[in-house]
Amino acid sequence: MNQPLTRRGFARDVAYALGACAVAPGLARGAVEPAAAPPTPPQAGPPPRAVRLDSNENPYGPSVMALEAMSRSQKIAARYPDALEEELSVALAKFHGVQRDNILLGCGSGEILRMADMAFLRPDRTVVAAEPTFEAVLSYAKVTRAEAIKIPLTPDYRHDLSRMAAACGRRTGLVYVCNPNNPTGTIVSRDELEAFIARVPKTTTILVDEAYCHFVEDAAYASAFEWIGKAPNLIVVRTFSKIYGLAGMRLGYAAATKEAIEEMGRHRIWSNTNAAVLEAAIASLLDTGHVPRHRRAVTDGKRWLSAELEKDGRTVIPSEANFAMIDVGSDVEPVIAALRSRDVLPGRKFPSLPNWLRVTIGTPQEMRRFLAAFRAVVPARDIRAA
Repeated sequence: MNQPLTRRGFARDVAYALGACAVAPGLARGAVEPAAAPPTPPQAGPPPRAVRLDSNENPYGPSVMALEAMSRSQKIAARYPDALEEELSVALAKFHGVQRDNILLGCGSGEILRMADMAFLRPDRTVVAAEPTFEAVLSYAKVTRAEAIKIPLTPDYRHDLSRMAAACGRRTGLVYVCNPNNPTGTIVSRDELEAFIARVPKTTTILVDEAYCHFVEDAAYASAFEWIGKAPNLIVVRTFSKIYGLAGMRLGYAAATKEAIEEMGRHRIWSNTNAAVLEAAIASLLDTGHVPRHRRAVTDGKRWLSAELEKDGRTVIPSEANFAMIDVGSDVEPVIAALRSRDVLPGRKFPSLPNWLRVTIGTPQEMRRFLAAFRAVVPARDIRAA
């Protein structure tokens, strides 16, 4: 029986093969069949049939054009991808109407956020962020020993930009806005963002994370790219992990002034991309039908789930992202555990919203499995009685 491939098992098999080649050169030419490797121990991880709704991934995957491009990249796998990095950077600059010097690539948007922390924070600086929001900026800030200032969301679960701007002073190195916000899926409107950018001191770097921007349908929303070139303290971050379906390939990017890009670039991992993801990203930009097609599929799934949950009397935060937050009426941890026991994997607990369950929007089949498991775990009457 074939054993599942694991990193440990792969390393063992490679070592075995190399050792065999050393004593029997003919093996490298296929003259001798190697002995069967010992069985690999069971691999820890999600069950094969698990419904994975925990990481806001795109269940429909990459563009067909991106998949074909990744296959082609095998031909250049032996070469460093410097030329492809430049090609994609130029393509992104053209796509967003900026200059090549305004673009910086990262190993996922996570590395971009880390670079921003390293460039603009230090022990005598503060970083301002909503609570809750995506935690990466606050986690990386611990390395710089910067003080974190967390501003609670408004009663309707949105960024309180007025209080966040007020918290920015002469010691503030970064203020982070995740728009749409993770985990709530709520947005900052164009007018709110414009007023916020005008109010934040020019000595504070504004970091706007638009990982989920492609899923937004609300006409009040505007990308922060509208202010690139007008606000010198603004950095916009995007990723190929979400709507482009390339989370496992790791690619993100930033747009900012040349000076900010250079400052962040000093903290860049050397050769932080790979040929496969660069080829896939270029192809993804060329596939103009991919974004609207996947946005429609996710939106349809989100509307169906929200309507079903509302039939049960449950509260769902209106979301402009590819996930939804559901009020379970009590501490969410037992619900998470019960769902996992049914091979349904929802998002983690957010301490500032302890009764809320974050669920990624999956395929229709995955959503039906989630809803059946959820209804078994959290009966509607419990919510109504809460």
